[in-house]
Amino acid sequence: MTNRTTWPVVRVLRDRDAGLYLSGVVVSGFGTSALWLASGVWVKDLTGSDGLAALCVLALWLPTLAGPLLGTLADRVRRKPLLIGLNLLLGALLLTLVAVDAPGDLWLLYAVLVVYGAAGVVHDAAESALVATAVDPTLLGDFNGLRMTANEGMKLLAPTAGAGLYAAYGGASVALLDAATFVLATGLYAALRVREEKPAPPTGSRRERTAEGARHLWAHPVLRPLVLAGGATMLCAGLNGAMLYAVVDDLGRSPAYAGVLYAVQGAGSIAVGLLSGTALRRLGERRFAAFGIALLALAVALRAVPSDLSALVGSAAIGAGLPAVLIAALTSVQRETPDALLGRVTATATTLVYTPNVVGLAAGAALVELVSHRLVLVALGVVLLVTAALLRPPFTGVGPPSAGVSPSSRP
Repeated sequence: MTNRTTWPVVRVLRDRDAGLYLSGVVVSGFGTSALWLASGVWVKDLTGSDGLAALCVLALWLPTLAGPLLGTLADRVRRKPLLIGLNLLLGALLLTLVAVDAPGDLWLLYAVLVVYGAAGVVHDAAESALVATAVDPTLLGDFNGLRMTANEGMKLLAPTAGAGLYAAYGGASVALLDAATFVLATGLYAALRVREEKPAPPTGSRRERTAEGARHLWAHPVLRPLVLAGGATMLCAGLNGAMLYAVVDDLGRSPAYAGVLYAVQGAGSIAVGLLSGTALRRLGERRFAAFGIALLALAVALRAVPSDLSALVGSAAIGAGLPAVLIAALTSVQRETPDALLGRVTATATTLVYTPNVVGLAAGAALVELVSHRLVLVALGVVLLVTAALLRPPFTGVGPPSAGVSPSSRP
């Protein structure tokens, strides 16, 4: 029986499959984060256009809109072979980028990024579904928190490494690095010891099968409020992110100071990832998410104060508060969804939660030119507090809410 007093990192790494999964997240996350930065710089160097460089991010994010459809693939076949196949596909696809060395070749880069984004949606859905099957249910909260920690850690380290590699050897070298990480991740997934039954033949039309994930989310009393709160939170997070350089200007700092605030925010996310498993067990998913959103609300409003200390504390608190609803929603999806639907439900939840972030970034980019950023930040803080209040379940005084906490609640 798992000792619940053991530090979450040790608990997860003692589980062989969980440790392999986490290693795969670290390896592939490093390559993805390095390519994410280098692709934009690559386009900027070739064309001198900020707009064309920004299209790299759009190309990666665009397939998320098709999440409900793409997620059906993760329910049609066994997930382990699918993950292996996707990693090999992306590794081979990235090798084609060695041919990009002139503006006329950029269509290839954009095409690869779109496929990369689409494969990422399927990959995340399949991985989430397989994790729910292969990892001890009592470790799901810890694993998802540590996955967040690993991703944030890679965001701190990989862009610097990618930028250095790009400066020394060019964009093709970063693509080759990313391809190598996918090959290594393939080996880690191949080493998993998991038995999967062959999925039952699909029934109904493709449209009906695609809609099943959305229907499950909307009808489920635990998942619906968490996913809706996640989407609202990410919309506000996008608007807040668009205010960053206005905050930096208000401090009288150079634009490079944004990197310091990003690093502090990443450190906050790493910390909450390490603690999330314990927090989920003690509070339950909804209360943990509500507390995180409330912390985010206070942190965003604090950014309106033109002070270095306020900016740094606010950034750390944003990093700690924002992941809570994301971790809670994913863990609940894994626990509350039948295995046959898990790929579709995960991909649909991802679309509903993360698409508002892109909308928020776009709206914020326009809003920051028209309205005082301080007013926007305070308003966002109020909206987030209302979101947290609506999500938080009534306090009964009898321990954490049961929904989604006990492994026995998972079908």
